[in-house]
Amino acid sequence: MSDEQRKFTVVGLDLSLTGSGIAYRDGTTGTVKTKQKDGDGRLAQIEQAVQIAVGGEGLGLAVDLVVMEDIPQNSYAAKPIAMVHGVVRNLLVKVGIPYALVVPATLKYYATGKGSGDKVPMALAAYKRAGLEFEDDNQCDAAWLRWAGLDWLGNPEFSMPAAQREALKKAVWPGAAR
Repeated sequence: MSDEQRKFTVVGLDLSLTGSGIAYRDGTTGTVKTKQKDGDGRLAQIEQAVQIAVGGEGLGLAVDLVVMEDIPQNSYAAKPIAMVHGVVRNLLVKVGIPYALVVPATLKYYATGKGSGDKVPMALAAYKRAGLEFEDDNQCDAAWLRWAGLDWLGNPEFSMPAAQREALKKAVWPGAAR
């Protein structure tokens, strides 16, 4: 079967220490909510949820690609998000699953045609394109990350304007220098 005929499986991750959004390979979404009182144990909770989402290590066939929102560079949240990224990236490397990194502005442009703004346009675009509503913006972002990965792999779930698809070239895809 050629790559053009193959249906790829992608997981989208909007990582956060308090509420990580996951878009699973089947398109469903969820949020891993952790409590501050659990301290660094929250990292283990997120790692376990991601391991279940991606498969591998006795959990079934692993996904083809994970697409994550990249760490914000100039944000108060960068330090805790970097800790979550470290745990998740280590897991993905150990189980051999490639991952891509998409900065928030690129994801917003892909979804809405505009690289800035709040979360409402992302939710409206998800409803317009896929007919879906989400419990929170973490799940919405994770879904858009999954859709971006499927689009990049040539299996888009729906049609996107060419200019918005072009934005995906700005992401860091497997095989590119990190």
